[in-house]
Amino acid sequence: MLSQLYPKVSATSSTEKVVERPGFSFEVLPPLKGTGTEAIFKTIETLAPFSPRHINITTHRAEYVYRELENGLVERRRVRRRPGTIAISAAIQQRYSIPVIPHLVCSGSTREDIEYALLDLQFLGISDVFLLRGDKAKEESSYQPTPGGYTHAMELIDQVNQFNEGCFADGTPMKVKGTPFDFGVACYPEKHEEAPNLEADIQVLLEKQHRGAKVAITQLFYDNDKFYEFQRQARKAGVNIPIIPGLKPLTKLSQLSMVPKTFRCDFPPALYAELRRCQSDADVKQVGIEWAVSQCQDLIAHDIPSLHFYTLSATDSIRQIAERVY
Repeated sequence: MLSQLYPKVSATSSTEKVVERPGFSFEVLPPLKGTGTEAIFKTIETLAPFSPRHINITTHRAEYVYRELENGLVERRRVRRRPGTIAISAAIQQRYSIPVIPHLVCSGSTREDIEYALLDLQFLGISDVFLLRGDKAKEESSYQPTPGGYTHAMELIDQVNQFNEGCFADGTPMKVKGTPFDFGVACYPEKHEEAPNLEADIQVLLEKQHRGAKVAITQLFYDNDKFYEFQRQARKAGVNIPIIPGLKPLTKLSQLSMVPKTFRCDFPPALYAELRRCQSDADVKQVGIEWAVSQCQDLIAHDIPSLHFYTLSATDSIRQIAERVY
């Protein structure tokens, strides 16, 4: 599916030639445990009129929480606050007939967890996945692999390839291989926070391509020039899978400090000048919409084949943007 949605381009080209109107896709989060599915379905119904190529479904690692007991002692418990990535993926695909791409992450997962997720997805007829290392746990100062799990996304890629070839993680052969998975990966126009430099980060992307990645979706960014430079360097290095911009319109005053810190991205001077004048969330939301519209129009003018949106707290903004861009 992914290889059909996103054909390879010339590795020497700095642009992706558009055959038809640019594609539209977006990412959603499974709902918090116990909050129901209404919000996620509302997001999809708001954005479905723009004919999304696919919907990405995130997954989140379990975390430790501390609960005081009646005897005064403190109990440490492992909880998962957003369960249901695979179940939500199946429900969306069945309810809306829109292709879904669930995330599989190293963070918080063992090889066995990944294997059972792949088996479940295969039974459900879902054959596209997005492979990530994932974030460190809140209590960790740096990323630590889960015992029995992986340190890098490359190891997760290898497991999926081994599964596609008909072998379980322990090397046991399968009696029936089933439909192989296509997979996409992440990339970082302003480099991954742990990469020593952009060139080294691009070599990681190139290696993911060599191991079978069909598409790369970027971390969010607000400076198109940085995306174009990243794209140019990636093409020069030999990356010829599509590189899809990941976009998230700003919607809240709190994001002015949180977004650059969390996602390691810069605000261009022109955007920051506008944001400094904002006095309310409503002001930020309007600036965010206008900036994202300009970003999208510029990306389309540069023959980018598809745009991907992160919907958390931004569904209405994305609807307004899509109405103007598509």
